[in-house]
Amino acid sequence: MKIAVLSRAPQAYSTQRLRAAALQRGHNVKVLNTLRFAIDLTSEDPDLHYRGRQLSDYDAILPRIGNSITYFGTAVVRQFEQMDVYTPNTANGISSARDKLRANQILSRHNIAMPPTAFVRNRADVRPAIERVGGAPVVIKLLEGTQGIGVILAPQVKVAEAIIETLHSTKQNVLIQKFISESRGRDIRALVVGDRVVAAMRRSAAGDEFRSNVHRGGSVEAIELDPVYERAAVRSAQIMGLRVAGVDMLEGDEGPLVMEVNSSPGLQGIETATKLDVAGAIIDYIAGQVAFPEIDVRQRLTVSTGYGVAELMVHNAAGLVGKTLGEAGLWERDITVLTLHRGVSVIPNPRKHVVLEADDRLFCFGKLDEMRSMIPERRRRRAKVRKLPRQPLSE
Repeated sequence: MKIAVLSRAPQAYSTQRLRAAALQRGHNVKVLNTLRFAIDLTSEDPDLHYRGRQLSDYDAILPRIGNSITYFGTAVVRQFEQMDVYTPNTANGISSARDKLRANQILSRHNIAMPPTAFVRNRADVRPAIERVGGAPVVIKLLEGTQGIGVILAPQVKVAEAIIETLHSTKQNVLIQKFISESRGRDIRALVVGDRVVAAMRRSAAGDEFRSNVHRGGSVEAIELDPVYERAAVRSAQIMGLRVAGVDMLEGDEGPLVMEVNSSPGLQGIETATKLDVAGAIIDYIAGQVAFPEIDVRQRLTVSTGYGVAELMVHNAAGLVGKTLGEAGLWERDITVLTLHRGVSVIPNPRKHVVLEADDRLFCFGKLDEMRSMIPERRRRRAKVRKLPRQPLSE
C-alpha cells in the first residue's frame, strides 16, 4: 500500500510514529507538506500537483490538518476524495469537527450527551444564556481555541459578562458552557479507530488549573474504558464522519459528557500513558479499508423507483422497543434490515427473533414510503407562556 501522511510537521512525534508504523508493516509511505499541493481543476479528471509536479498515485492518505490551515487542508483532502484515494477522515468531517459550534449542533441533534451549552452574540442575551446553562460558574470557550487555549472559567455572572463582552469587542465568537464540577479538573481522551476505542487515558489538571490538557501541565494515566463511555466515543466520531479521532469526555454524575471530537489527535500522550501501538492500529485500519473498502450502499441499492436505503431509529414512540424484528412487521412492509447497530456493536443480517432495544439503529433497504411512515411525527415546539406578576386590584 502506498500511503501519504499530510503533515506540515514531519519531525513531530505523531507524524514520525505513523510513518514508522507504516514502514514496519511493509508499506510505502511519504510525509507530504499540505501547503505544497496545487489543486488542478483544468482537466475533466480531478488531479493534484505537489512541489510543481503531477502527483503520483496513492492508495490512501492520512490527514494531519493543523488548525491554521483548515480551509486549504480540507480542500486538498476533498480533491483526494474525488480522485478515489481513501481517507479515514473526510474533508467534511474534519471541517465539522474543527468548528466547535457546528460540532455541538451536529452531536446534540443525534442525542449525544454534552455539557449544557449556549451561543449568543448580543450583549442582552448573555445573562439569560448563562442562566439557561445552569448559572455561574461557567466555562467560556473560543470557537477557534486548541490545546486548552481560549478556555476560561468565570466564577461569577458579572465576571462572565465582562469576559464575553471583551471577547465580542475583538470579533471573537465564544461558547458559554456549564462548568461540570464533579469532573474535578479531569477528563477522558478516547482514541477511536474505525468502530472501536483502541486506547483511552484520563487526564488530570495540575494544581488549581481546571484545564486538564497535557500542554497545560496535566498528568495522564491509562484506563480501561467503561462500555458506556466507549459507545459514546465511537458514536460521536462516526456521527462527525471521522474514522480516526480523539474524543474528549467529562465524567458527569449521569455518565459521559462529550466535550470535543478531534480529527487530528496527538499520539504521544496516549501512547506514552497506555504503552499501546496506536499508530500501528491506525495504519492497520487504513490498510484493511484499502484492501476491502466500504461499499456506498446508498448509491448501489437505489435502483428501483420508490425504493432506497434509510436508517431507522428505534424509539418508544414507534412502539418497537421490546418487540422482536419479526413482530415489528418490517418484512411484511417490504423492508429488509441489512444491519442492526447497537452502541458500538453491529449485527449484520439480524434474525427475526432479535429483540429491539431503545436507540437501536436499523439500516434498511425497502419501500421509501413505508420507511417514512415509521418515522415518528415531528413534535411541534410549544411556546413557553411567561407568567406575568399579578396586579393588585384597584380600589
